[in-house]
Amino acid sequence: MLPLPFVREHADAVRENLRKRNVEAPLDRILELDRRSRELRAETESLRAERNRASKAGKPDEKTRAQLREIGERIGAIERELKPFEDELHQKLLHLPNMADPSVPVGPDDSFDVVLRTVGKPRELGFVAKPHWELGERLGILDIPRAVKLAGARFFALRGAGAALERALIAWLIDEKVRLHGFTEVYPPFLAKEEVLIGSGSLPKSREVVFKVEEEDLFLVPTAEVQLLSMYRDEVLDAAALPLRLVAYTPCFRNEKMSAGRDVRGIKRDYQFDKVEMFVYSKPEDSPAELDRLVRLAGEPLEKLGLCFRVKELCTGNLAFQAAKAIDLDVWSPGVEEWLEVSSCSNCTEFQSHRANVRMRAAKDRTAPLHTLNGSALGLARTLIAVMENYQRADGSIEVPLVLRPYLHGLEVITA
Repeated sequence: MLPLPFVREHADAVRENLRKRNVEAPLDRILELDRRSRELRAETESLRAERNRASKAGKPDEKTRAQLREIGERIGAIERELKPFEDELHQKLLHLPNMADPSVPVGPDDSFDVVLRTVGKPRELGFVAKPHWELGERLGILDIPRAVKLAGARFFALRGAGAALERALIAWLIDEKVRLHGFTEVYPPFLAKEEVLIGSGSLPKSREVVFKVEEEDLFLVPTAEVQLLSMYRDEVLDAAALPLRLVAYTPCFRNEKMSAGRDVRGIKRDYQFDKVEMFVYSKPEDSPAELDRLVRLAGEPLEKLGLCFRVKELCTGNLAFQAAKAIDLDVWSPGVEEWLEVSSCSNCTEFQSHRANVRMRAAKDRTAPLHTLNGSALGLARTLIAVMENYQRADGSIEVPLVLRPYLHGLEVITA
């Protein structure tokens, strides 16, 4: 959340930020509500001061008592008028996105994203690559029809070595972050309260994307980011202990609509997918370096898997609501012949910590804002797709990458 004083004092900058991000938000109504609320509060303070002066003037006569009653009634009326103004003001503020960092390229949509670099080269297969759904069906490791029987369209089931390969990727990705890079693993609930999603910025902006549990104040998590942030909601962290780096696996549930004619086959875009998520609490001055680190740590496993990927900076119109700056990693997958996003790393500055009321203690008896960052490390099933399609053989079998074999009891090739 953008602090109200900031919005008030930098209204033109906030308006320009909305334009650059191609976002509509009730800024004019916020400014109007803020003006009216401050007027009513000023009137209340003036009336209270008048009441105090009258009370200190000695024993009140009947006229003074009548005046005091009138002042009290007016104060009560103003407070009743003020509450709905301030409630609406708080709700409207939740619709303002984070301020984009000045370094972010300006543009209305993903066509203005900037590819910073490409790492590696596409693997030379020596034959025409098959898409993952064809490979998976022939090998008996991907079963979409039976998943549809269970949950309907846009779900899939993995079987045998396919399920083991997904599990191996998850375990390996977490082990890399914990053993090599000092992250603390968290296994959070897969359901979250509404205030948790509000804290992260998922609500109210993306209410149509999340799945709500009927008649409960609970939602299926769209990402582990929401839980890793609100674990420390309303807490003060020791600045000396920062950065605090967390990693978690969760399934993610999102009601994302497919573009017409796209993503209708396979498992690229579904209501449920697995993801390993990195989350960092950082001192403000350290957060740019932490974002660079997250990008590096997201790319490291792709390099170890021998996959070609590109690093792309998102433009203002493609930033997530809570992000000030974001870098995506897209992996090349030859069967579908496209770049698949497998990681998005974001610096959310103090936007989320302000919404969730997480601060750091910078000195004795003094707290200060901190920054939060997040990054996928990595998203599945797209990483699984890339592994299947890049490691396929001419006979339709799939070679198991060397780094994953210890997690699959030495299995080298997946065959029918």
